[in-house]
Amino acid sequence: MPKIKTNRAAAKRFKRTATGKYRFNKSHASHILTKKTRKRKRELRKAQIIDGTDMKEVRRLLPNG
Repeated sequence: MPKIKTNRAAAKRFKRTATGKYRFNKSHASHILTKKTRKRKRELRKAQIIDGTDMKEVRRLLPNG
């Protein structure tokens, strides 16, 4: 049997927490920041926890954690 491969694109975007959830950073925070409000930029800095509806897909992409 071949080994199960990790999706490298997903591995760079998601990190697993100690409780088994997945954390990710929001997009749109790197450039063209002048037109975005202070509040919006501040919210983009915060890491988010993946929604339960997407958990099955992320687990499939990251089988080894």
